[in-house]
Amino acid sequence: MKKLIFLILFSVSIGYAQEEVVKVKSIKMNPKGESILIENITVIDVTTGKEKVRSVLIKDKKIETIQKKISVTDTTVIKIDGTGKWLLPGLIDSHIHLFQSGSLYTRPDAIDLTKFRPYEDERKWLRQNAPDALKRYLQSGITTIIDVGGPLYNYKVRDLYSDNTSYPNIYLTGPLISTYQPKAFDIEDSPIMKVNTPKEAIDLVKKQVPFKPDFIKIWYINRGDADANYEIVKATIEESHKHNLKVAVHATQLETAKRAIKAKADILVHSVREPIDEEFIKMIASNNVSYIPTLMVSDKYTEAFTQEITFSNTELRLANPFPIKSFSDHKQLNNDKQFELYKRNNIAYKKRQIEENRIESENLKALQKKNINIATGTDAGNIGTLHATSYQEEIELMQKAGLSNLEIIQASTINAAKVLDKDNEIGSIEVAKLADLIILENNPLENLKALQQISHVVKAGSIFKAEDVLVESPENIVQRQVNAYNLGNVAAFLETYSDAIEIYTFPDILKEKGKENFKIGWEKLFEYYPDLHCKVVKRTVIGNTVIDEEQVKYSDENYSKVVVIYKIVDEKIAKVYYVRD
Repeated sequence: MKKLIFLILFSVSIGYAQEEVVKVKSIKMNPKGESILIENITVIDVTTGKEKVRSVLIKDKKIETIQKKISVTDTTVIKIDGTGKWLLPGLIDSHIHLFQSGSLYTRPDAIDLTKFRPYEDERKWLRQNAPDALKRYLQSGITTIIDVGGPLYNYKVRDLYSDNTSYPNIYLTGPLISTYQPKAFDIEDSPIMKVNTPKEAIDLVKKQVPFKPDFIKIWYINRGDADANYEIVKATIEESHKHNLKVAVHATQLETAKRAIKAKADILVHSVREPIDEEFIKMIASNNVSYIPTLMVSDKYTEAFTQEITFSNTELRLANPFPIKSFSDHKQLNNDKQFELYKRNNIAYKKRQIEENRIESENLKALQKKNINIATGTDAGNIGTLHATSYQEEIELMQKAGLSNLEIIQASTINAAKVLDKDNEIGSIEVAKLADLIILENNPLENLKALQQISHVVKAGSIFKAEDVLVESPENIVQRQVNAYNLGNVAAFLETYSDAIEIYTFPDILKEKGKENFKIGWEKLFEYYPDLHCKVVKRTVIGNTVIDEEQVKYSDENYSKVVVIYKIVDEKIAKVYYVRD
């Protein structure tokens, strides 16, 4: 055990120094840190639900003044007209995992596809694309994330992207201290580390303390000796509290959840998946435990394994396209037996999932009635639960469970800030708090979909137009187009193209011009070939040009090969050149 921990610590200090990360581009409206004055905007008080038209002055990262009218003489101040718009604190996702991508390959313990994509390739991709994931959270109005466990490399991610004017606030911990470890994660720098005794648990807490974790996480899987597992959980919590660290516990059975609270856990990071009773409600209330329901994550596994997963046009536009790509890969992996096995097994599981969902929803509503501190969390990174964009589906499920718009907004802001005692810094719009804010086109108290209608994001005093938080790379734009093609989604496919698109037969024979003419042919093609699939055999990216060698499947017997050259202008495909035999 000690040798393993030493190896992991050593790998964190030197292991990934040579890796290049993707370059992300944002456009700030105040690149020199100029102060911001948002005038005549409807400010929502998330604690009361009251709305008042106010002006808000932001200076040196924080909210300096909130008044009916503010006059400034400094000509460098950036002024934003908030008339007819709403101001809300930045959203908080209280449960994510940056060591997982959301793709079909990201949990080899759940479905082993490592012969098609080695797990180390997945891990490397995640490390390289961490800044992209973080920017996508900001783009979705999520200004704070809580990473509930991952490899010790997590701490390096936090250090690399600690500029809170450009990235979300990142609170995180290291490996899950666990009573069980899947074989697939018996690896160097594992996100999950099994401990066998209370002493091993205490030692692992102590090993993390120098990295300055924001809390400690326990994966309470109650296999084997239940009493021995409880002693491990209790020892972990006691040691963590000695270091003033809160403890978050994965405990989805009613009995393990009760035992976690008895051991003085601070946070339950998932729904309890059995009907809760009065004893549990009294325990969670009297111990001031926060509850993060994560309602969607189990369904996404089921949908992925039964090959029934779908993505909204918003997800196709705003999520990283490469995890989405993975869910069409089964058409090309020559692995039908394994997928069919998962599909058969998960059809039965899907029936059980419906009942489990009902129980989770009823538990959530019961706890809300008792004013338990409920916080919004997605468990993003798990298979099918995409970083950033999954947030909207999570709050829709909270709404279906019976929570009001205000209760959901509270769970997504001030309640989430309370999870780690950060409510004196973030989570509401108050003078002296960090200026983490979103400007909305419509009122989220009336319609939660307003949370998707963001005009500006303010992050610690930096202000971005929503579309400028992340300037999409040419490769990602082309991959979005391929994803939509493989999903047969005409609207999402056409959205990637410029209105003035030009289609050429290489080198210079113009075949078509203008999206209106262009879309007619594609609508007919998608209709005629419902199983269209494009496999990118090779891709070359040179500046704003993407060159794909593609293999296109129209039907089981009908294939073609083509080289396609895409020219990207202003984040749209502006010209396409087809090279055919």
